[in-house]
Amino acid sequence: MRHIRYRAGWYPARTLASLMALVIRCDRQVMQQQPYPLGRFHAELQQLEPRFAAALDACTLFLRRYLPGELIMRQGEQSEQLYLVEHGRVSLNSTVHSGRRFQLGEIECHCQIFGEMEFFSATPVQWNVVAETELDARVICANKLAQRLLTEPELTLFFAAALASDYLDTLEITTSRLLHPIAYNIAYELWRERQRTPMLGSRKRAHEAARFGTTERVYRRALKELVEQGIVADGSDGPVIADLARLRAYLDL
Repeated sequence: MRHIRYRAGWYPARTLASLMALVIRCDRQVMQQQPYPLGRFHAELQQLEPRFAAALDACTLFLRRYLPGELIMRQGEQSEQLYLVEHGRVSLNSTVHSGRRFQLGEIECHCQIFGEMEFFSATPVQWNVVAETELDARVICANKLAQRLLTEPELTLFFAAALASDYLDTLEITTSRLLHPIAYNIAYELWRERQRTPMLGSRKRAHEAARFGTTERVYRRALKELVEQGIVADGSDGPVIADLARLRAYLDL
């Protein structure tokens, strides 16, 4: 059985495929309904999963279909719902008044939950969540879910585990972005993706540049540097690892 390395350990590929989202060029974790395949409370979460699923079902208001390009959640708005997407691809981005956009990335959903941070913080929506494919989302009432958690507080363990995982993943990426140049971060992300699951879809350089917080020109220059060193190849769907040994040496792994 093939195993895949994820953070501190190696896990069966089938386990990761069934329990984790296929994250496609996304700079943060997104909460999922199923327990993560690691963590102190994984066994307890597995036992609680049927009750958690039942709670989400009981708090669901309706099922809504979204078309490609349609906003599921809008940045800056107050939201009284959470959204559970079983299948489909979504993207996350943040914009400012000047029109500049930071593209957080895309996610191929497998029972992903959006709005959990706003649910606990009662703050406006942090990111635009956009449907990239036609998909159905279960709209969950925040007030009903809050009351359910007060009567079954052990179910909050799902949110605590997800938020902890999100925090650690985001901190790792942010630290790397602050400490290293763009070329390093492009190479490091290719390494991270190799350690998880294969990428799908194509990389539009303008979106990639925005996601790395830079211009398309600077992104192209950094990518060219990696290509000239034989570390990365510029494939039809975006950069790919050209030489794994050189990549490891470049990243000092």
